[in-house]
Amino acid sequence: MRKILKTIALAIVVFVGGLFLFAASRPDVFRVERSMSIKAPPEKVFAQVNDLKAWAAWSPYEKKDPAMKRSFGAVTAGKGAVYEWDGNKNVGKGRMEITDAARPSRIVIKLDFLEPFEGHNTAEFTLNGKGDMTTVTWAMYGPAKFVSKLMGVFFNMDKMIGTDFEAGLANLKSIAEK
Repeated sequence: MRKILKTIALAIVVFVGGLFLFAASRPDVFRVERSMSIKAPPEKVFAQVNDLKAWAAWSPYEKKDPAMKRSFGAVTAGKGAVYEWDGNKNVGKGRMEITDAARPSRIVIKLDFLEPFEGHNTAEFTLNGKGDMTTVTWAMYGPAKFVSKLMGVFFNMDKMIGTDFEAGLANLKSIAEK
């Protein structure tokens, strides 16, 4: 019986060690990106993304916790605009700041997640207009720490975050096409 228990214990150690090695071998950075075409000029779409107060109408995270505590900096649109949130387990706690806003084609946001896990990433919106259509790409990228890599073995982070981006872009499309 002892030999069986030792064999089981050894198998568990080998499995966990292999799992950790596999997680450690994953890329040190991540990127999630989704795009959608919107029948509206880039300026109209840009205005919705560049104004952090406008996010309440289209961001999928706003709907995940309607009771979320929100606060804004003195500037709410364009470079230097700040938005902080503190919500339930679905949205956590964090801060974002627009670090670059090149009207009407690009917005870069510094994202600082504080809870439930700390993370420091970048979100980027690019808008490419052609005729009466604008292709909007919402991307998030940053370092992938070991815990993120390990979670990625069990959860498809691209699909989880990407699904939210798809919902947000669909909401943005609905608003911009009115």
